[in-house]
Amino acid sequence: MTHVINQGMAMYWGTSRWSAMEIMEAYSVARQFNMIPPVCEQAEYHLFQREKVEVQLPELYHKIGVGAMTWSPLACGIISGKYGNGVPESSRASLKCYQWLKERIVSEEGRKQQNKLKDLSPIAERLGCTLPQLAVAWCLRNEGVSSVLLGSSTPEQLIENLGAIQVLPKMTSHVVNEIDNILRNKPYSKKDYRS
Repeated sequence: MTHVINQGMAMYWGTSRWSAMEIMEAYSVARQFNMIPPVCEQAEYHLFQREKVEVQLPELYHKIGVGAMTWSPLACGIISGKYGNGVPESSRASLKCYQWLKERIVSEEGRKQQNKLKDLSPIAERLGCTLPQLAVAWCLRNEGVSSVLLGSSTPEQLIENLGAIQVLPKMTSHVVNEIDNILRNKPYSKKDYRS
């Protein structure tokens, strides 16, 4: 990757779905041989998938500056609200190749997630935003998140999701605590247990 960057074919390089140990090893090898280390990790991050970005990556963020470029802030559309009453025929989850997503949505865990989303709706309403905007802003508020990759299917979805930027200043610690109290899935690091 150092060669690719030195040739002007890329400005930086990052990893995707690597463990914290693999990223640290790549960083160490790059430093040892005077090469360019990775600057970011592409990781899944949303209201229901938090462990890696909130527990494993912060140490890398603080020690070596590796940021998180997160993807799937709406959990493959689950957080969009369109699956609140089942799987609509026009949705991605209704396609044969997305059977895994449909199974996830209609599972017991999927129903629990939909109930939690209903409980989050009043927070979104109070902040003057949609549930997808709240979810994207929630991702952006994490100090280790450098960017959030949006997977919009239509220009309207993209515009709605970009509205999260206006919600971000409203993501106070009080609002984040309210969300955590509803989700009840905040991961804890070893540091949290020592306090």
